[in-house]
Amino acid sequence: MAPFDWLLMATAAGIWGSSFLFMDVALEVEHPGLVAWLRPVLGLVFVAMVPSARRPVDRSDHPRLLLLGFLWMAIPLSLFPLAQTWIDSSIAGMMNSGMPVMTLVAGATFFGVKTHRVQVAGVVVGIVGLLMIGISTASVGDTSAAGVLLVILAVACYGVAANIAGPLQRRYGSPAVLLRVLVVATVATTPWGLVGLADSDFAWSAAASNVAVGVGGTGIAYVAAASLIGRVGPVRMSAVTYVVPVVAAVLGIAILGETLGVVQVSGALVLVGGAWLTTRSGS
Repeated sequence: MAPFDWLLMATAAGIWGSSFLFMDVALEVEHPGLVAWLRPVLGLVFVAMVPSARRPVDRSDHPRLLLLGFLWMAIPLSLFPLAQTWIDSSIAGMMNSGMPVMTLVAGATFFGVKTHRVQVAGVVVGIVGLLMIGISTASVGDTSAAGVLLVILAVACYGVAANIAGPLQRRYGSPAVLLRVLVVATVATTPWGLVGLADSDFAWSAAASNVAVGVGGTGIAYVAAASLIGRVGPVRMSAVTYVVPVVAAVLGIAILGETLGVVQVSGALVLVGGAWLTTRSGS
């Protein structure tokens, strides 16, 4: 990849990795619905200021943008804060590194993406890593199991969305696509957001965290990642998640005092290894 592509990848990975920490801070006083709603709202404010976001799109692509609004934004952005009421931010961040695996599985299953043996091996290895993290975390209790399942569902949505977003990004540019997608996500999450608003308290730390997650994690990072999809394709872009679990785990342990077991750390390493294999070219 070109140096600019690496810069985009580092930006997205760093912001996304820290987003799990910021969501945990916000969830101390806010309902998950409010956190989920403010992410697309604040992200939309940022993207709307980008001039190229107002580029027109063909009416024939509106159904795909509507679908992306749910799969890329509304559903996963709602699932992550809900999951983090039951599992640690470091666990959520580590499991998020399964995105390249889900992207390849979705691409091969629904979009006719050709795969080779190395990538298939990566899917198998990645699933083993997910199981190592998920089972060891879910064994803590029923609510932990629910949190693990919600993260897996969110990552699966990302995998499908990455394959849909690629052609649209290359056709219209990432800001134009993100603007429409964030409008859909904002509308879709508004009912749950209003419920959450009535059941939340105010704290400056939560407000600052919402801005960091919304403007940073849903604005800046998504523009960077969406640009990568258009430049290098969905599978190679998803390699950004190699760094996300490291950032999430370090911040969770250092700032929130979270702890990770040997099996969970080993599972994360296996998962990242599988994700790396899914992005390899070969036969």
